[in-house]
Amino acid sequence: MTVRIPEDLDRQLNELAAREHISKHSLLLQGAELVIARRNRRDEIDQGIEFVVSHDAELLHRLAEA
Repeated sequence: MTVRIPEDLDRQLNELAAREHISKHSLLLQGAELVIARRNRRDEIDQGIEFVVSHDAELLHRLAEA
């Protein structure tokens, strides 16, 4: 796989990797893992909201009218 990184971002990645004493490859893998974890968490939250809305619709309606 080839990834084309803009010059400025590449420079920043090199600097961060040097500060963290890890390779740029490892840094990019960590970034990819964070993106996936955030998306998965967002999906879990959305599913939880859908569950509450569908299972507690009557309660939510009564609360809205209170």
